[in-house]
Amino acid sequence: MLQSHPDGPFVDPAATDVSDTAAALPPRRRGDGWRRAWRSMVRARWPIFALVILGLLVGAAIFGPTISPHDPNRQNIMLRLQPPMVRDSMGHVKFVLGSDGLGRDVLSRLLYGARISLLVGVTAIAIGGSLGVALGLISGYFGGWIDDVIMRLGDIQLAFPFVLMAIMFLVVLGPGVVNLIVVLGIGQWITYARIVRAQTFSLREKEFVEAARALGASHMSIMFVTILPNVIAPLTVIASFNIASVILAEAALSFLGLGVPPSVPTWGSMLAESRDQLIANKWWLAVFPGMAIVLTVLAFNIIGDWLRDFLDPRLKTNG
Repeated sequence: MLQSHPDGPFVDPAATDVSDTAAALPPRRRGDGWRRAWRSMVRARWPIFALVILGLLVGAAIFGPTISPHDPNRQNIMLRLQPPMVRDSMGHVKFVLGSDGLGRDVLSRLLYGARISLLVGVTAIAIGGSLGVALGLISGYFGGWIDDVIMRLGDIQLAFPFVLMAIMFLVVLGPGVVNLIVVLGIGQWITYARIVRAQTFSLREKEFVEAARALGASHMSIMFVTILPNVIAPLTVIASFNIASVILAEAALSFLGLGVPPSVPTWGSMLAESRDQLIANKWWLAVFPGMAIVLTVLAFNIIGDWLRDFLDPRLKTNG
């Protein structure tokens, strides 16, 4: 409503339409979310370190066959147990990180092992996360006996120690990358199912869900289009932590000889092969794959910790 004023007409704030106020606000530009995330990471500092480590891991996984100096499975008994940075008579470095008990290049095996660790970690979480999200949505949305059946299956799985269950299945199925991914993926579903179930219970009676139901949306559309986007944030945090735990589980199973065939270089199998040589003080055989596992797990945990703070609306760290 316009009123007279010595300097001219002005708009009464009480009569201002809400749509006019919304129209006056500057539109959010594409990429604002990425800029806020980058500023938050720069302030926290440690996530930058984690991103560098993960970038090196991804680069090693993608370009490992190209940049590796030797075939990771090529044996040379005459050059076995060579320490790092030893030069030959011509002044050339034979093995940058040394050689193992069969004369294989440790650096090349580390680069190829990064591919296995990243492949197993990401794929297993994708399988377990997809299965857990679907079952959690169904359980939380329908409830009743469906919820009871799904949750009791999860309780049965949690009653068994995960490593013991994985060993049992791998003994039956045999070692292999595919079998390892399937076993580790299935072992993760209950974590996602419980989180999604709890979130779905609290969201299924909300006004926007009721509105979608009143408009004739199907159960599948309500679960996967209306409810699922509202539970993505906690799932992202859990997935970043779980990738680290899956990489550790893969290394442990490979250390026990149940992960992948001996012809496939992995960090866990490299640690297993170094056991007999540690007495002879061949430190590089255990230190380098051990450092690779520690830095990778640490990087994923740092990213998960930062995501938890950044995606939590109660914390003011993402301004």
